[in-house]
Amino acid sequence: MKEVKAIIKNIKDRNFNPLYFLMGDEPFYIDQISNAIASSVLSEDEKGFNQTIFYGRDVSIEEVIGHAKRFPMMSEFQVIIVKEAQDLSRQIEQLIPYVDNPQTSTILVINYKYKKLDKRKGLYKALKKQNATILETKKLYDNQIADWVSISVTSKGYSISMKASHLMVEYLGNDLSKINNEIEKLTGLVEANETITPELIESYIGISKDYNNFELKKAIGVKDVQKVFIIAKYFSENPKDHPFILTVTTLFNFFSQLMIYHGLADKSKANVASFLGIKPYFVSEYSTASKFYPMKKVSKIISTLRTYDLKGKGVNAQNLKASDLLNEMLIDILA
Repeated sequence: MKEVKAIIKNIKDRNFNPLYFLMGDEPFYIDQISNAIASSVLSEDEKGFNQTIFYGRDVSIEEVIGHAKRFPMMSEFQVIIVKEAQDLSRQIEQLIPYVDNPQTSTILVINYKYKKLDKRKGLYKALKKQNATILETKKLYDNQIADWVSISVTSKGYSISMKASHLMVEYLGNDLSKINNEIEKLTGLVEANETITPELIESYIGISKDYNNFELKKAIGVKDVQKVFIIAKYFSENPKDHPFILTVTTLFNFFSQLMIYHGLADKSKANVASFLGIKPYFVSEYSTASKFYPMKKVSKIISTLRTYDLKGKGVNAQNLKASDLLNEMLIDILA
């Protein structure tokens, strides 16, 4: 995210803003900037008297303002970070008087996660008037996360194979903080010119490169029945690492995209990749799957997956185990 990089660069260059309002649905970027300020502005000796961390559930806006108006002790700046400030949403507009006249030796950071300010109201307008640093974050779409992994690894001076990127996302989900932690571990284990491979991920993170939803989807796409049920057996033996609902979601996304593929008049690689939001490398998977699963069959499978999604959540499941549901569902898909 270019905006985040620019903000962090300014912080590292000691070009500080007295007001940072960090909001939105992606906490990873909010934490990144907040942590950069916490680690960069003050020396360790200065932090004892001049760095204060508040949590929204434990403090009032009045208290935050009271601290923000103080002068630093034996330091050029004081830093005040309000974490989980979304818990102060009912009071947040009370910040306006301070924003209108901020203490220039105070760096006030508001972490307003999973919410955003109403841009029609006074606080947002006051922040804009003061040229405060305002960041609004948005969740990445699931089909963007593998690219984010690749970019993140590359920015650290390493490389990662496409399959390894998708494997990490399949196992770790869309939690960027969790993914970033695993990237930090992996880059600490390899040489700068060494590519992070599925084998490396299998060794150090414990994700099987052969038995995962990514490989299950591929096996279903080519109707490799033997491989499908080998993977299903592995999932049944390792249910905590392969929750049934995640498998249903993965397959639902795949067949939903396959339905879109069937409806495209222009099935060129570039056009398919653009419409499905995938890399051109993966277009052949949909081209092959379309031969095994015509549009009418895909429609039926999507309906089946909706049914098993409900069963996986306990609706009309008749006390069936997840392993039984998985096998039943796969039989229905491959029939």
